[in-house]
Amino acid sequence: MLRQSLQQKLLQKLSPQQIQLMKLLQVPTAELESRVKEEIESNPALQDRKDEKSTSEDEFGNESQKESEEKPDDIDLSEYLTDDEYSTPDYRSHSSNSSYHDDDDKVIPIEMHTSFHEHLLNQVGLLRLSEKDHAIAEQIVGSIGDDGYMRRELRAMVNDMAFAQNITVTEDDILKILKRVQQFEPSGVAARSLQECLLLQLKRGNTELDEYEELAYTIIKKHFDAFAKKHYTKLEEKLGITRDDLRYAIEEILKLNPKPASAYSGGGQRIKQYIVPDFIIENNDGDLLLKLNSRNAPDLQVNRDFMTMMKTYKETKKKSKEQKEAVMFIKRKLDSAKWFIEAIKQRQQTLLGTMNTILDYQREFFRTGDEMELRPMILKDIAEVTGLDISTVSRVANSKYVQTEFGTFSLKYFFSESLQTEDGEEASTREVKRVLQNIVEAENKLKPLSDQKLMEGLKDEGYNIARRTVAKYREQLNIPVARLRKEI
Repeated sequence: MLRQSLQQKLLQKLSPQQIQLMKLLQVPTAELESRVKEEIESNPALQDRKDEKSTSEDEFGNESQKESEEKPDDIDLSEYLTDDEYSTPDYRSHSSNSSYHDDDDKVIPIEMHTSFHEHLLNQVGLLRLSEKDHAIAEQIVGSIGDDGYMRRELRAMVNDMAFAQNITVTEDDILKILKRVQQFEPSGVAARSLQECLLLQLKRGNTELDEYEELAYTIIKKHFDAFAKKHYTKLEEKLGITRDDLRYAIEEILKLNPKPASAYSGGGQRIKQYIVPDFIIENNDGDLLLKLNSRNAPDLQVNRDFMTMMKTYKETKKKSKEQKEAVMFIKRKLDSAKWFIEAIKQRQQTLLGTMNTILDYQREFFRTGDEMELRPMILKDIAEVTGLDISTVSRVANSKYVQTEFGTFSLKYFFSESLQTEDGEEASTREVKRVLQNIVEAENKLKPLSDQKLMEGLKDEGYNIARRTVAKYREQLNIPVARLRKEI
């Protein structure tokens, strides 16, 4: 049964300008130039000052002040002809917000290298293989992950070659070629498990092993589980060896690489990321100076040709339908250009305001570089001072970096929860983690500290936290449990 009713609802809607600003806030400096170029290409009313035609600002300003009477049905163009605000954006006049000279042409270098898989395929080309075996070898290389391991099952590869390449092979055929690929560089490549990877490296080139290499090979091949769990006493009993023999054998194992592809550009598919700092903080004898990367202030203006067309339309007495449609299109593009320029200006102001507040909160860290000086700080703290929404602060902190004399840091680095010490003072969780890491580094590796002992150690330092919290922080720091930290 259909019914009609009246309802009142309170809805909050974002304007297109607000949405555009929110998107621009998320864009890091390294990507802003591409975003600006994309906007210029899609909107002919927006122009980079470098591409400006040789028309002086004085001439433009004088021409745009002319006014004429309009009929009631004409389009109001006064705001477009008298508003010269966007000809020279005011954010370009603040030289203190620039960390580099405006004339500098900064180009991010791109490293050229042979990828990991290309390196393997080059070695395939050196083998004398039949057409069928060559296809199998290429299939194997394609099945090797970025870490250097082959994760795909032989049965699945048989099906892949049958359906994708119409080549009939058996698991034995693939295994035969796999053994040859496993002799490629880097050593241990194409292994199907960590155990096989280590064995391949120990038996590299079928060379004769010495006493401790042979012992290491036996440990990996027959007692890998006990070795992985560091059950050293069991290994000594089963193998009938001394603690020194075991230590020397483990030293041989530790020379091996558990990730054979790590030496080849992180696996070959990952492009190195070059960080472009969004902010620069300079320490001038204790006086901290914050600067915004000049790339955050692109030199944009409204295209003067469009303004001239608007002026010509206004002075035309007889206006056709086509002219009115054209001027409506021009108005939309001009509005879009002005919105974008304004969004860039607001982006700059928001970035500076947020970073200034972070600087005030963490001033001691920026002066000393001591991680222990970091104060507890959450998004809400910055939002309350700046008057911005928490989501806006989050967008600013996302993918942004600040360059200091102590290194370049992500803005997220400065945010942490707080804990109360026994003295009643607040300490950041990052500070507690640093103390925890120091305790682990100073422990006796023959008898590593349990989480209970770590908790007691933190308590001695004035941080009274629960054992489960210690375990959580330990995992976040990628510190193994006590048993796996044991050395001999």
